[in-house]
Formats: sequence, C-alpha cells, structure tokens
Amino acid sequence: MDFSGAVLDVDGTVVRGDDPIPGAPAGYRRLREAGVETLFVSNNPTKTPRAYVDRLGGAGYDIDADRVFTAGSVTTRYLREHHRDDDLLCIADPGLLDQFAEAGLSTTDDVDAADALVASIDREFDYEDLCTALWALERDIPFIGTDPDVVIPAPERDVPGSGAVINAIAGVAERDPDAVLGKPSDTATEMVRERLPHPAKECLVVGDRLDTDIALGERAGMTTVLVRSGVTDDGDLAASEIEPDHVLDHLGQIDRVVG
Repeated sequence: MDFSGAVLDVDGTVVRGDDPIPGAPAGYRRLREAGVETLFVSNNPTKTPRAYVDRLGGAGYDIDADRVFTAGSVTTRYLREHHRDDDLLCIADPGLLDQFAEAGLSTTDDVDAADALVASIDREFDYEDLCTALWALERDIPFIGTDPDVVIPAPERDVPGSGAVINAIAGVAERDPDAVLGKPSDTATEMVRERLPHPAKECLVVGDRLDTDIALGERAGMTTVLVRSGVTDDGDLAASEIEPDHVLDHLGQIDRVVG
C-alpha cells in the first residue's frame, strides 16, 4: 500500500553515535522520494530537537527541528500538563535540566521540599543519588521517569540508559514509577499523531526496539517495521510477545515495505 508518514527511531535505526548506520541514509532518501512525511522520535532525553538537526545533518539526514522530538520533549510536555507549578527533584543529565528551565519548570535540590521526583539517564548516578531518591519517595511524592530504555546503542558498545536509573530507584524505593514517558507512552503517541496528521493505516513506525518503537506503532495503529541494526536480535524477537509487521536488517531495505 501507499504510505503517507513514517516515524523513525534515531539511535540504532539511523545512526550509532554520530555515524550513519550503513544503508540507512539511502533508506531515508527512498522514503522522502516516495513522498512519505518523516518524523524522527528519540528516547534520548538529554538533547533538544535543535541539537538533533546538527547531529543528524552531520550523518547525512536533512531535517528541520519541527520534524524531531525526544523523550525530553515528551517529559517536558507531561510535566507542564501535570506538574506545572511543582518543584521537581531531578536525577538527570544537565541537558534535561536545561530543557526544563527553558520550559519554565521549577527544579529543586531539597529532598524535603520537592513536589515530585523525575529520574532519567545520569552518567554521574551514584549511591548518594539513590539515597536522595529513597528519601524523597518516602514522602510519597509522584515518581516520573523520562523513558524506559534500560540499554541504549553507543558507538563502541551498548551502555545503560534511563531505564537502568529508573529501575534502580524503583528497586530501592520498592515502588514503580507513576509515569514513564518517551516511547511508547500515551503522551508520545499523542505527539506522533499531532505531527503526522495522516490516517494511522498510512503510517509506518521504524525502530530497533520492540518494547518502545514497535509497541508505539501498535498503540497508534500503524504498520511496524523492526530493524536489526540496533539492540534487538533474533533471540529477542522470538522471545517477545510483541510482533512487528516487518523485520529488516536495516533501514536501507525499506523498499521491501514501501515498494
């Protein structure tokens, strides 16, 4: 069938680090030549859409900032809708805190004054942070995670992501988060539908992760395409209850789907 729109994951689907995944730029060009409107959606909460214009542009993908959003974008939207006036205690990368500040959200380091805890990838996460999170959550305040990605693709080897930090906090606090944003959350699904205003049956979701990319596509009622160029291998696929509509080695094989 003819497709009008496509949601493309970033890390593991079109790039690894700052380098393009072999074949992926050609697949992206094929989508554009076919008249498919593309939207890049990343579960990396640390960088703004503007930063992705430069990063993806350097890898051979010509995009505008309004054609990309991230777990940081999704989390910021959720917090503005549900915690606009709250003081947020954040265990997070400075890049996420900058996005909160730009959005007019208030943050605090005071465990006893925080109205909510936000947890995300933090490359300096340590025992003291676990203590801070435990003490904050003992007050039964809302617990929000930016995205569920436990492991993320990196240039040399996969590394821990936000989900690793969130799960560590959930374990010590013996409490699940009240919300985990990014893909495949309801807020992310809403943002996809807003920015790709085409019938769901005319849209693709292409990504390397079953529990985020493919799950998002299922929730949105879109055709799902798993690529093996990231974190998911055949063993993961066989063991999962989530079944993509198509499986490709990389985005460069998208002709098999769009014809």
